[in-house]
Parts: sequence; structure tokens; C-alpha cells
Amino acid sequence: MNATTTPSPFAATVPAPDAPAFTSDDQPAKGQTRIEIYTDGSCIGNPGYGGYGVVILRKDAEGATLKRRERSGHAAAMTTNIRMEMTGACVGLESIGVPTEEPITVFCDAILIPDAMNGWLAKWKANGWRKANGKAVENVDLWDRLEQAAAGRNVTFAWVRGHNGAEHNERADKLAYAAARRGEAKATGVR
Repeated sequence: MNATTTPSPFAATVPAPDAPAFTSDDQPAKGQTRIEIYTDGSCIGNPGYGGYGVVILRKDAEGATLKRRERSGHAAAMTTNIRMEMTGACVGLESIGVPTEEPITVFCDAILIPDAMNGWLAKWKANGWRKANGKAVENVDLWDRLEQAAAGRNVTFAWVRGHNGAEHNERADKLAYAAARRGEAKATGVR
């Protein structure tokens, strides 16, 4: 898997009904050392009907998967691919329950998310939600939501090359695309 990591300083969607959140019983025990979250967004047109997909893995010290959850959902209105990927990252972090010291890595194939969460976000906020070029930052609502979801957690955001054979990223992509198609069908009445 091609992934780069940098330590991190810290939308209306319809979630899948069969995707329970991690509960307090799922909190780390001896040997449960980390969580990996893979997220992807998809749009039928961009902007268009959108969906997100998330794969959440709890792994032990040896890297064996102890628990796996999948989440997906679609936007209630026309949206963009990046909004769906950001929503997936939010949903993944929000799904794991009470913050612990357990290390969490959020893998995204949209490099904007790791770049922002690992450095740009603080600068944008300090500049009144303006980028270095003076332009307004888009999706402020989701950057706030993502920052809140990461708060109090030991989170690293990492980039993974999309459509390159990374098993869990590929699964997140399939979940996101299927969710976007469900959203399209619901909005257009075509099944």
C-alpha cells in the first residue's frame, strides 16, 4: 500500500441502517493497539448525487484485525466528491465511540484531507478561514465537524493512493459508489 503519514495536531447524510457504532464494550483491551479508518467519497457527476464509504478496523499489536465495521451513506442533496470523502472521515471517527489514547490512522485518497488536518487547518482558522492565497476555504462546516470528531483522540491522517490495489481503500470506494447510486435512485425515483 502506498501511504504517507504526518502526525496530526489533534452535510446531511443518511447512514446505512445496519452499521452499528463501536460501543464502550469495543474499547481497547490488552493487545488492541490501534484503529485504521479508510474513507472514500463518490459522486455521480461532480457536483452530483454523492455517497461515502468507510471501513473501520481495530488491529492488535501484530497487525491482525480484531474487529471490522463498514459504514456508508448518501447525501440528501447534490454534493461534491470531496464533501463525501470528508463526511466519511467524520462518520468513521464519530463511529468509534468514547475517545481513548488508542492510535487512530485515517486513510484518505484525497490528499487535501491529510494535508489540511496535519497542518493547514490551524493556519486557515488563524487567517479567518482564508487560504494562503487569500481565497476562502470551502466546506468550513465539514472541517469544523472533522476537527471535533478528532478532538481528544490520538489521530494521524494519511494519504493512500486511490485505485491502486489498497484492499480497504478499494472497499471504501465500492461502498461510496453504491451509496451514491442509492442516493441517485432515491432522488430520481429510478431503481
